[in-house]
Amino acid sequence: MTQTLIITGAASGIGRGIAHDYAGRGWRVFGLDVDPVEIDGVTGIVCDVGDEDQVAAAFAQIDGCDLLINNAGIANPHRGPIEDLTLADWRRVTDSHLTGAFLVTRAAVPLLRARKGAIVNMTSTRAQMSEPHSEAYAASKGGLSALTHALAISLGPDIRVNAIAPGWIVTKGWDDMRDVDHDQHPVGRAGRVEDITQTVRWLQDSGFVTGQVVTVDGGMTRKMIYAE
Repeated sequence: MTQTLIITGAASGIGRGIAHDYAGRGWRVFGLDVDPVEIDGVTGIVCDVGDEDQVAAAFAQIDGCDLLINNAGIANPHRGPIEDLTLADWRRVTDSHLTGAFLVTRAAVPLLRARKGAIVNMTSTRAQMSEPHSEAYAASKGGLSALTHALAISLGPDIRVNAIAPGWIVTKGWDDMRDVDHDQHPVGRAGRVEDITQTVRWLQDSGFVTGQVVTVDGGMTRKMIYAE
């Protein structure tokens, strides 16, 4: 039986890279996104993962799942000062990341349980540290980290659930970089989409790992930074 991946946020960035990689290795891939997914070998489904009806309609087109990757979410973390943040904008961000992961996971669980599958949630190092004016994004990603260990306990042993916390990953739109942007990383460079794809593969194959958040950030969250 051909293995099946469902990945959200597949139209661009990390999600696009993972979808392309798995399709290239012979997996059947369903890519969900609010934008059209145009990748060879990937079945794209236009879906707002924060909308319960749209998620149900998407899963009506899917008949199996070995691996679910909850990757969707508004990419820009900066929403302005908290006193200016509207409830509508807060909900738009949290729905795209956290509520979306809940709705998609809920729909995928019967398919995953039938195949003893796995889930990988895409959180962020911003769940652990912040820049100013990123409250909705940080709260969403922190929630995803907590959702990960809760699901791992609830769904085990049939389904393993882990998360990846990427740091600075160079993707289109986030690639205007200076030498110092690379050099500040203890490994000497910012991340690549392949770094995340490799970690997904490892988590998929690691049968004794569940409920964990794997940080993939070139060491930045372990680096002490003081004003010069």
